[in-house]
Amino acid sequence: MNTVSSEQVIGIDVSRDWLDIYCLPDRKRLRLPNTSEGHAHVVSLARRRGALVCFEATGGQEWRLWASLDAARIVARQLPPAQVKAFAASRGTRAKTDRIDAELIARFMVFRPEAGRRHPTGKLRAIRASTSKRAQLVEMRKRLLVQIKAHEKLATAGMFTDMDVELKALLDTRISELEERIEQAVAADGTLAETARILRSIPGVGPVASTMLIAEMPELGAISGEQAAALTGLAPIAHDSGALRGKRTIAGGRRALRHVHFQAALVAANHNPTLKAFAQRLRDAGKPHKVIITAVARKLVNIANALCKARKPWGLQGA
Repeated sequence: MNTVSSEQVIGIDVSRDWLDIYCLPDRKRLRLPNTSEGHAHVVSLARRRGALVCFEATGGQEWRLWASLDAARIVARQLPPAQVKAFAASRGTRAKTDRIDAELIARFMVFRPEAGRRHPTGKLRAIRASTSKRAQLVEMRKRLLVQIKAHEKLATAGMFTDMDVELKALLDTRISELEERIEQAVAADGTLAETARILRSIPGVGPVASTMLIAEMPELGAISGEQAAALTGLAPIAHDSGALRGKRTIAGGRRALRHVHFQAALVAANHNPTLKAFAQRLRDAGKPHKVIITAVARKLVNIANALCKARKPWGLQGA
């Protein structure tokens, strides 16, 4: 990996057609096409400067650039848009232009040099793509079941029964196929298989939650509990101003991971002896259900992180 200067940062706002670039510390700006030629120019620029390159997650538009940077051994980070947006708000920035965004991305990286995720390995990319597709199909099935239930109350209820049954069966099959593909990919890698075994030893963490943690949080076991909670969007955020003290809320993080983690927390609150007792103490204190499950989810990810760091399963760690 190339040597990176702590003062040299290149922030890039990535769109479908363009790369809007802001360089620190000299505040240089330029616009390049989001093409192979543009990517090569960014690689050359970063190499000359010894700079760290950073950009927001944009739903996939940044992946070709990211792959080019990784192939050239340029240090690059993908940043959560919610964190950059919060940073912009803290600076009083409200305008929305590409040039401003590129500067904010670069300055956020200077402010939070540990933020963002590195380019995942090819195997992790494949697992992440499969877990994302599975989540999409599960959401489609959920919506279909809601529609079926709503149609049952209509006079035309029976008109589409065969079609609905066929569509649900197809979704069930595809989801099962993806789950099998994910299982095989994890099992084929010794380190990932061991991590999955550790995670699944925790009462409440099943195959879906464990593979989602592996795919979406490869940092697990190498970070602090506070960082793990922040990455899943489970760290409480204060809303205080002057003498006012607002409620603590959760936000940001990796949304798909947080959603699955909440499902695991619901199971753990009833079947994990440690977390069941913890949840009961919160109930006895009069805490609302959502607050309890959020606290359980936060504690669950901290346990998962600690066990992965120790490389020991639940029972052997005395968790």
